[in-house]
Amino acid sequence: MAEQDPNTQMSRQMQKYSESILAQVDEAYALAKKARTLGFDPEDEVDIPLAKNLSERVEGLVSAAAPQIKGKGIPARIQALEEKFGKLDWRVALQVSLEVAQQKFCEFESEKIAMETGIRIGIAYLTLGVVASPLEGFVELKLKKRRDGKEYFALMYSGPIRSAGGTAGAVSLIVADFIRVSMGYAAYDPTEEEVKRCATELHDYHDRITNLQYHPSDEEIHFLTQNIPVQIDGDPSEDIEVSNHKDLPRIETNKIRSGVCLVTGECIAQKASKVWNQLSKWGESFNLGHWSFLKEFLVIQNRIKSKSRAQAGAKEEKISPVYTYIKDLVAGRPVLTHPLAVGGFRLRYGRARTSGYSAAAIHPATMGVLGKYIATGTQLTHLLRHHRRTHRAFDERRCGAPGHGKQGKAPCQGCR
Repeated sequence: MAEQDPNTQMSRQMQKYSESILAQVDEAYALAKKARTLGFDPEDEVDIPLAKNLSERVEGLVSAAAPQIKGKGIPARIQALEEKFGKLDWRVALQVSLEVAQQKFCEFESEKIAMETGIRIGIAYLTLGVVASPLEGFVELKLKKRRDGKEYFALMYSGPIRSAGGTAGAVSLIVADFIRVSMGYAAYDPTEEEVKRCATELHDYHDRITNLQYHPSDEEIHFLTQNIPVQIDGDPSEDIEVSNHKDLPRIETNKIRSGVCLVTGECIAQKASKVWNQLSKWGESFNLGHWSFLKEFLVIQNRIKSKSRAQAGAKEEKISPVYTYIKDLVAGRPVLTHPLAVGGFRLRYGRARTSGYSAAAIHPATMGVLGKYIATGTQLTHLLRHHRRTHRAFDERRCGAPGHGKQGKAPCQGCR
């Protein structure tokens, strides 16, 4: 008798184990539904829907705000789009959100609610359907009037948008704008006062409420506000009013709005490079070519980060120091090294056996030199610009290998 393949046996055991878990879950839900029928709860149905995969999680999450989408084929459409574009591709979020806005799956009370639900679907897909940002971070879509009378999109954000993360928060603007363009709405036309209000509000939030992870400059904020084709708006979240530029007709409150500050500063400004990296590949085919302003924004951002422009005629450096975080350092915290300082920390890629996926490891000799003052739980901010090839280029300029920087120097890490 032939021996059974241990892998096959294990897979059968795992399948049996999974089936037993599902059977117990079904039993628990049946009991909960039976209990709900007794009338002691406000609702007769169990609140938390079961979802077996990402597409079902997206539908289940957004159905809390738009119950009419449930069972109308959205999960199947998401899976079909994933086969076309790939899993977690931003284009899946764009396409399915547009189709929801066009009411291809079900009808809504109004076109505005359909478009709002479409945006929620897009954000839910981008955030894997596991956080509250599609429901609580993106609060509402408002249609406001331009100066010429046409309607534009005003996206109402609130503090929970931070749970989406910077990238998904930034791409939520792309999702909304894709729907705007496809549905024939006009672009936002900010006034000079509205542009200045946005900058003032971000600075007030950073100085008076809490530090932003990325605090953009006036020039960065002005440029983004003038070019983003939808208005980043939100309900008031703080008791403090902005210090200037109040009582504007198209901004409904004088109080600081955390959602506006988070989406502008920590989302689109901080993640502009990542967003442009994708849009530059396929943006034109999705009628998003007008987002090419991000390319110019990155030039402005890099110039501001490096603190000074390259001298005319001088050879452009491959990398330059970034002072964005260290300038906001809390007084009293020790500075181990300044950005790209000679004799400062060198970055070695990879992970030690003693550190996890989200950990930073420090050589024991460093601990000795520093008198062991870095304790477990102490926050370390290390400034990385771009990614591995940038640091390799920095390394090669000091390398003595043929074809690299200065002769007579030791080989760089890539040549050893």
